[in-house]
Amino acid sequence: MPKAIWNDEIIAESDDVVVVEGNHYFPRASLREDVIKPSETHSICLWKGRASYYTLQSGEVSSKDAAWYYPDPKPDATAVRGRVAFRKDTVVIS
Repeated sequence: MPKAIWNDEIIAESDDVVVVEGNHYFPRASLREDVIKPSETHSICLWKGRASYYTLQSGEVSSKDAAWYYPDPKPDATAVRGRVAFRKDTVVIS
């Protein structure tokens, strides 16, 4: 089962992972609520739409804008709806 590991902790785990452009998108429900904090950061992908971000926080350790998701993806990117991907400081193992 694929797992997302950050700060030596499993922060997401699911058999239902979608890979888009080399990024593993986990179902939002598979994320640990205690390590994600909403961010005010947003960016635009021309084909997926507007991305929103989460900061990862565990104790004194944090990683700003380390996870992203598309709340309302464009029609060609519906596979990422309801899913979250992670930056390189989060390791995904299968």
